[in-house]
Amino acid sequence: MRETARDFMRDEAGMGTVEIILIIVVLIGLVIIFKKQLNDLVKKVFQKISSDSNSIISAAGSRKC
Repeated sequence: MRETARDFMRDEAGMGTVEIILIIVVLIGLVIIFKKQLNDLVKKVFQKISSDSNSIISAAGSRKC
C-alpha cells in the first residue's frame, strides 16, 4: 500500500496537462485585462487594411484605361 502511494506521488505523467492548463488560464487572464486595448488595436489594423486595399483597387482601376 505504501509503495502504491509513493509511486503515485512520484508519477509526473499529468504534469504536462497541468502546465498547459495554467498557461491557457494566464493567457485568458491577459486577454480579459487588456480587452479594450486589443479591440482598439484590431480595429485600427482592419481600418488600415481596408483603406490601403481601397487605395490599391482605385489605383489599379484608374490604370486600366
